[in-house]
Amino acid sequence: MSDAVTEVASALARQLQARGLRLCTAESCTGGGIAAALTDLAGSSAWFECGWVTYSNASKMQLLGVDPELLERWGAVSESVAAAMCAGALERSAADVAVSVTGIAGPGGGTPEKPVGLVWFGWMRRGGEPRTGSRVFPGDRATVRDAAAVWALRQLREHELARE
Repeated sequence: MSDAVTEVASALARQLQARGLRLCTAESCTGGGIAAALTDLAGSSAWFECGWVTYSNASKMQLLGVDPELLERWGAVSESVAAAMCAGALERSAADVAVSVTGIAGPGGGTPEKPVGLVWFGWMRRGGEPRTGSRVFPGDRATVRDAAAVWALRQLREHELARE
């Protein structure tokens, strides 16, 4: 991951630690890159709880409890699945906050409705409702994955951690 990911991860770490919150991740297209960037930081055990890399639909269902009907109806790269991944991660952990990422990093796999670079995100605080959003990132596979990690963590900082 890039320096931009490290920078936003460091800022997020300070926020989590100051508030006494623990984070978990549920990743698909980023392949664990977000969790890796977070745990690269010294002292991350104080605020990072755990992470899942659920690349297949089967793992999303088994490990995060994503409803098979959501996957059938909307596909893995969708708002409903991003929300379910986030909620499932919180249900299965002791974390206070979760972030989820599911998308098409490329170079193949895109369609006109879901182009390469489309990534859906979920963010959730324990006891709350998931918030979701999507972006289409340009570039090659590495660029899409890196941009998705940066955006996921920035949004987490600016929205979920900005409120009390």
